[in-house]
Amino acid sequence: MVFQERKSGILLHPTSLPSPFGIGDFGADAYRFVDTLELAGQTLWQILPLCPIGYGNSPYQSISAFAGNILLISPQLLCEAGLLTEADLQNLPHFDKELVDYEAAANWKLPLFKKAYAAFCEQPNSQLQEDFAAYCEKEADWLDDFALYVVLRAHFQAEHAAQPQSEDWKTFCAESADILTEDEQLDYFAAASWVTWPRALRKRNAQTLRKWTRLLEKEIEEEKFYQFLFATQWQKLKAYANAHGVEIIGDAPIFVAYDSADVWANQKLFQLDSKGFPTVVAGVPPDYFCAEGQLWGNPLYDWKAHQKTQFAWWTSRIQKALKDVDYLRIDHFRAFESYWEIPFGAPNAVKGEWKKGPGMTFFQTLQKKLGNLPLIAEDLGIITDEVRALRAEAGLPGMRILQFAFGNDKNNAYLPHSCDYNSIMYSGTHDNDTTIGWYATATEAEKDHYRRYLNVDGHDVAWDFIRMAISSPAAVSIVPLQDVLNLDSRHRMNLPGVAGGNWCFRFDWSQWDSGFTKGLYYLSTLFGRYAERPDPYQISDTDETIDVE
Repeated sequence: MVFQERKSGILLHPTSLPSPFGIGDFGADAYRFVDTLELAGQTLWQILPLCPIGYGNSPYQSISAFAGNILLISPQLLCEAGLLTEADLQNLPHFDKELVDYEAAANWKLPLFKKAYAAFCEQPNSQLQEDFAAYCEKEADWLDDFALYVVLRAHFQAEHAAQPQSEDWKTFCAESADILTEDEQLDYFAAASWVTWPRALRKRNAQTLRKWTRLLEKEIEEEKFYQFLFATQWQKLKAYANAHGVEIIGDAPIFVAYDSADVWANQKLFQLDSKGFPTVVAGVPPDYFCAEGQLWGNPLYDWKAHQKTQFAWWTSRIQKALKDVDYLRIDHFRAFESYWEIPFGAPNAVKGEWKKGPGMTFFQTLQKKLGNLPLIAEDLGIITDEVRALRAEAGLPGMRILQFAFGNDKNNAYLPHSCDYNSIMYSGTHDNDTTIGWYATATEAEKDHYRRYLNVDGHDVAWDFIRMAISSPAAVSIVPLQDVLNLDSRHRMNLPGVAGGNWCFRFDWSQWDSGFTKGLYYLSTLFGRYAERPDPYQISDTDETIDVE
C-alpha cells in the first residue's frame, strides 16, 4: 500500500506560480506556496512533469524524460548565488499575470542564463565548481547524451536555416520521400530533427560522436550547467517542502517525444524503421475527450527489446524521477497492459489496434531492482478488467475523478461511496475543465445528480467538490488550485486534442483569500487528513461550516 495514512493536497504546476519573470519558477513564490500549503493543512503538492516542454508547450512531449525545464530556474536565486546582479533583473518586459508566454519568457531568461554561465566560468567558485563536477559525473548516463543532443540540434538548426538547399536537405528528401509529405519534410528539416542529421550522427557512430563532442565541448558544458542549476534549485525547494510536511507527487509521461534525446540515444528500444522513422505511434481511440481519438504521435516502445535489457532504461528513468519527487504518477498506466497502436502517418487515432504491453513482468522487475516503489496509476480512459487486475496486482492506487461521477449511474465508480481506500480522489485533473466550468456545461442530469447527492443548490460547486474529495474514503484527495480559487473555464490548464493555447494558466496571490486557507485546513482536519495540532484558526469542533468566500 503506497499511502498508509489519509492525505490531501493541491495540484499546481510550478509554471503556474506567480513570478515577475513571465513564468512560474523555483523562487520566492514557490516557497510561499509551500508555506501556504502547510498553513492550509495540505501535505501533498502534485505537479506535472518537470521535463523540458515540447510541441505546443506540452510537458508530455518532451525532448528528454530525464532533463529539467530550465525556464523554471529562478533568476532571483541566481542573484543570491552571485551568478547575476540585481541590475541584470531591471527593465523587465511586461508579462501577462494570468497566462504564461513561453516564447517571451525564454527570450528574456535564456540570455540571463548565459550571463550566469559566463560568471561561473570567469569568476570560479571552488565549491560551485566541485558541485558541478560531481553533478556531471553522477548524472552522466543521461546528461552526456542529452547535452550533446541539444547542442547538435541547435547547430543543425542554424546550419539548415543558412543553407536550406544543402546536400543534407537533398539527401533527407530522397530518404523520406515515401514517408513524409513535402510540408512535413520542411518541418523536420527546419527543426533539425535528429533524423535529418548526417547518417553517422543519426546512427551514433562512436568515432563521429567523439568528434562532435570535442568540437562542441564548450556548448555541451553550458547545457550541462543549466541542468545543474535546475537540479540545485529544485532539490532545495523539495527539501524545504519536505521539512514543512509537504511531499511532492510528480508525473512521468509513459511515452517520450520522437524528436528527443531518449529516442536518438536508444533507437533499438523503439519501433523505428531502418531510416529511423517510427513505424507506429501512440494515442488513444475516440473517448470522452475527443471523437476522433487523440493522436499523440510518440513512437511506441519495442517492449521485447526492453525486456531483454531487464527494463534498464525504465529502471534508470524511475530511479532518477524518484530523486526529484516523493511519489510518481505514471501517466497512461493502461498502456502497460495494452496500448493503442496507430500507423505512422495516419490523420487521426481512429484506425488503430490494441497491442499487449509488458504487464506484470515490468512491475516485478522494477520491484526486484528498486524495491517497493511509491507509484500511482493514472487509470483513466478506456479501462478494462485486465487493466484493473494489473493495477490491483501491482498494488498501485488509481485515480477517481468527481467530474466523471454524475449522471444516471447511482453506483458510478467515481462516486465517493463507490471508492476504495487505495485510490486518489480528484475534483478534476489538468486535463479537465475547472469545476465551475464543468458545471456550466454539464447536462441537466449531471447537475441534478450532483445537487441531490450532496443536498445542495449548486451555488458553490467548486467547494462542494473539494469537500466531497476530502471527505471521500480514498487515501488521498487532490484538487486543482483553480477549484480552490473558484475559477472558470478560462483558467483550465489543458484541453486534450487541441494543440494550441494550453499549459498557460497562472494565478496571482490577489486571488487567494485567507478563507481558502482556513477552509482547506478545516476540511482536512475534519476528515482525518491532517494530524491534530494547536488550531491556528480557533475553529471549534462544534462548528458545522466555515465561510471560504
